[in-house]
Amino acid sequence: MRLALGASLLLAGLSAAAADTAKDPSGTWLTGDGRAKIRIDRCGAGQKLVCGKVVWLKTPTFDNGAPRTDLKNPDPKKRARPVIGLQLIEGLKPDDEKFTGELYNIEEGKIYTVSLERESEAELNVSGCMLKILCGSQTWTRVPDVNQQAANKN
Repeated sequence: MRLALGASLLLAGLSAAAADTAKDPSGTWLTGDGRAKIRIDRCGAGQKLVCGKVVWLKTPTFDNGAPRTDLKNPDPKKRARPVIGLQLIEGLKPDDEKFTGELYNIEEGKIYTVSLERESEAELNVSGCMLKILCGSQTWTRVPDVNQQAANKN
């Protein structure tokens, strides 16, 4: 009886861990328009939240060769920040099969309420709203990590 109870608790724990892994958005994702790659990782206390930053841009520099910066940021002091390495997603919380919170949109300098939900191993649905009325979604596609791409070129 003890063995059966212990086995069932172990299996319950494994299935909960599998469910958590199934919805985990960690990885590197190509945005729906193909202009950026965002690295999403677990963060926060106990690694329960998710955070994401820009790790690649299709056009990483301006016409003059200078790195792209956060020009549309409403805070003038932040407009010189390089886009590559910029944190766009900070502390999204688990919510059923998705993660919800806020995402900073560099192109507009605005913050959107978003949810990230894995559709499959290779696809992440990103849905967002501004002021609860301007809403949209796109599918991001999993890509190899930028560091893996560099290692594969050698």
